[in-house]
Amino acid sequence: MTDNNVKIAKLALEDGTVFTGVSVGADGTSEAEVCFNTSMTGYQEILTDPSYRDQIVTMTYTQIGNYGVCPEDVESDGVQVSGFVMREMAPLHNNFRATMSLGDYLKENGIVGIAEVDTRALTRRLRIKGSMKGVLSTLITDDAKLVQMAKDSAGLVGRDLVQDVSTTQTKQWDKGDESKFAGPVRMDKAKSGHAKRPSIVAFDCGLKQNISRNLIEAGFDVTIVPADTSFENIMAMKPDGIFISNGPGDPEPIQYTIDTVKKLIDEKIPMFGICLGLQLIGQALGGKTYKLKFGHRGGNQPVKNLDTDRVEITSQNHGFAVDADSMKDADVRMTHINLNDNTLEGFAHNSLPVFAVQYHPEASPGPHDANYLFNAFYKMVKAGKPLEKLC
Repeated sequence: MTDNNVKIAKLALEDGTVFTGVSVGADGTSEAEVCFNTSMTGYQEILTDPSYRDQIVTMTYTQIGNYGVCPEDVESDGVQVSGFVMREMAPLHNNFRATMSLGDYLKENGIVGIAEVDTRALTRRLRIKGSMKGVLSTLITDDAKLVQMAKDSAGLVGRDLVQDVSTTQTKQWDKGDESKFAGPVRMDKAKSGHAKRPSIVAFDCGLKQNISRNLIEAGFDVTIVPADTSFENIMAMKPDGIFISNGPGDPEPIQYTIDTVKKLIDEKIPMFGICLGLQLIGQALGGKTYKLKFGHRGGNQPVKNLDTDRVEITSQNHGFAVDADSMKDADVRMTHINLNDNTLEGFAHNSLPVFAVQYHPEASPGPHDANYLFNAFYKMVKAGKPLEKLC
């Protein structure tokens, strides 16, 4: 690439810091919260994860794009991030499954990307000061204007981003491979010659496709519904279980789902929540949520399972959390804690078939330590009562 072909891009933070780099995506200007992710791989899953809606994501690993882009690896119907920040974007990619480069993918989807940024300095600033509002632009060169735009941008607190990513129609999900599953449904088949697949309703608050695949592989029939589906419509489906998905932004404005979850909990229908799902269930049980300083985003977060006393290395992506103290009157036990900061990572109801985790057991990208939770959900749905241990 010659100097004449280099296009400058700038990232400005609300605290007045401006980073200058090279444009590696589409031309444009994006305003969003700036955060960082510590994963070494999985950039395509990160780009398409609905939980990253309205965020500019900084990758801490030094070189991104080595294996190109593979259509099979997306987590939703499109790219969800508002911008992408890298130290270096690989000039070449090498992967027999890839159909295009990361740069071409960003351009095709209209996503502003910037490389040749000191991501170590940027990440350190976000660690010390917390995630900040920012502006990423290839069109505006005035630093003062960019900083002011960052200060004036909306941020995440108090905004309902779920409506931007949730499905608008009820649909069946049938993409998955049950042959991968080695849990209770296999034992059911061994005993009876066949297994009736329990039906679950999955609230799409920003549902990742790999979660849907894992639910199928765990032995469920899965019906995906919009996040604002009414209690009456859910009950008309006569589900054996309820799943509350991950999703973007602040959980407090998602009152329509919280109200429905409250009613479903009263019906004693087995329920499992992941990430935003934990936060919504937590609020339905009377808990409170708050914004983390810089969030948990990456494939290497250590979590202790208090039921088994084992440590799991987990994949995470969230900027809000449930206040554990606010759950003291909710008749729940804490099942998981984050070993980096002792924040709540999971709970289970003592008398109702309800549990939730803050991290991502579908593990893509990330390790497989927490995949047992889909088995646990299956066992709970079949039993119709809470589990003594999540293992």
